[in-house]
Amino acid sequence: MVSSEERNLALLSHVLCIILGVLAPLIVWLIKKDESAYVAEHAKESLNFQISMIIYSFVAGILCFAVIGFVLLPLLGLFALVCIIIATIRASKGQMYEYPLTLRLVK
Repeated sequence: MVSSEERNLALLSHVLCIILGVLAPLIVWLIKKDESAYVAEHAKESLNFQISMIIYSFVAGILCFAVIGFVLLPLLGLFALVCIIIATIRASKGQMYEYPLTLRLVK
């Protein structure tokens, strides 16, 4: 059973990405990785997603020279926002969520 504090921290590791980007899940993961497997798993998943979005945004930025990047960047932002909202809802319900198209760099 997941406590309400664990759910709140997992939720924050997702929703704060909208404001703080990669820093929010990194801080939550570093603080709670040894205390709560549930919070650590959510923070790690969110961290991997944010790192993946940075890489994808960099590639889309380069593709702006080929004009396609101007279409990809807003779509990538919308995709990230929708995924973060879904992950936040799942975390608040005490469920796990795996972001799509995520590179699993942090193990």
